[in-house]
Amino acid sequence: MFTEQGPTVRELAVQALSSIERGYDLLAPKFDHTPYRTPDRVLDAVTDEVRRLGPFGTGLDVCCGTGAGVGVLRRLCRERVVGVDFSAGMLAEARAAFPPEGGAPAGQGPAAEAPAAEGTAAEGPAVDWVRADARSLPFAPAFDLALSFGAFGHFLPAERFGLFAEVHGSLRPGGQFVFPIGAPPPVGSRAYWTLLGFDAAMRVRNALWRPQFVMYYRTFRLGDVLEDLTRAGFAVRLMPLAELGRRPDGSPRARLVVATRE
Repeated sequence: MFTEQGPTVRELAVQALSSIERGYDLLAPKFDHTPYRTPDRVLDAVTDEVRRLGPFGTGLDVCCGTGAGVGVLRRLCRERVVGVDFSAGMLAEARAAFPPEGGAPAGQGPAAEAPAAEGTAAEGPAVDWVRADARSLPFAPAFDLALSFGAFGHFLPAERFGLFAEVHGSLRPGGQFVFPIGAPPPVGSRAYWTLLGFDAAMRVRNALWRPQFVMYYRTFRLGDVLEDLTRAGFAVRLMPLAELGRRPDGSPRARLVVATRE
């Protein structure tokens, strides 16, 4: 996909006709060579902004994929970082990206109450990987910081409140849940029609084929997101991600949502 190292058209077609879990298991070895991987400039902008909110001891990457968010958390947290995902293939790639080098054994720290954790660590905080569904997180309130990148399109709007409630229950009082959210593309722009077309194609696919593959770009609207976060018990504020620039009207191209468990 756009590079020689990325998936082929055939591989993408097989993925698209699979379940979300199976599809990402198949895509995992080449995921970091696709546009789906969060760009480094976004990761860096979020890191710089969140650092001002710290310090943090423990961090949770929700729907961690191949571990890009875990890399951010390791720059922000002192003690332990946990990546959680339901794709075994993605977790395998993430473990390979953060090989163990004398870190704490599995089963210690925040992930102790979660099944299927494997302890890994290099320099910096220890890293654990947990295979679990984000709609049913297996954690006690143990984390100071939770974040997520690019995963919310895999949840239907009706599932969003439950997802946020699970993250809320995994944070200590005062813990923060952060994620970037981009400004919607201008109506009629190329990006607007691209996203509209993609979502329409996915709805047709899911109407005709089982299992479903939920991936919608236009269902994560800021107003609805803020409402669901508030319902889940968070106090919410928005911070501009200035490093990502501004639109012609002067508004930021992306904001950081900061939801605090009170």
